[in-house]
Amino acid sequence: MTMTFDAIPAGTALFLDTNTLVYAFANDPRYGAACQRLLQRIEQAEWTGFTSSHVETEMAHRLMTLEAAASSGRTLSGMPNWLRRHPAEVQRLSRHRQAIDELTVVPVTVLPVTAPQVSHAADLTRLHGLLMNDALVVVLMQHNGLTALASNDADFDRVPGITRYAPA
Repeated sequence: MTMTFDAIPAGTALFLDTNTLVYAFANDPRYGAACQRLLQRIEQAEWTGFTSSHVETEMAHRLMTLEAAASSGRTLSGMPNWLRRHPAEVQRLSRHRQAIDELTVVPVTVLPVTAPQVSHAADLTRLHGLLMNDALVVVLMQHNGLTALASNDADFDRVPGITRYAPA
């Protein structure tokens, strides 16, 4: 059974996964409100928020593709390749930049990523069957003594020692 954000105990140190931030900043119709409330509760110091530079980059990339798909009327499928071939379209995108600026207002600690952590993450891909960016989240959490994760990604449920909280 997956726990929701409402089950996060006060005072929890919480790592924010990419999808949580994307839902919040893209105002996702299903999960956006819950993820926005999550960020508000971090702002109110109910929880301590953490994320990483690689998660922030993933968030920005995903917001770029969502905005480009919406503005061009195209599907998300193949959007990164389409954007590579249409740099003028990339130059028109702004939501990813706004989200980066908005995230700096929330008291979330952005953890750096080191080369040894990337190497360790590569090992965890084999151990837990995680994709590389998810394995890097696990490494960063472990390295920083974090056990609570805000994510809609059930793949993390395969990792012992992590409690995942999902948007309702």
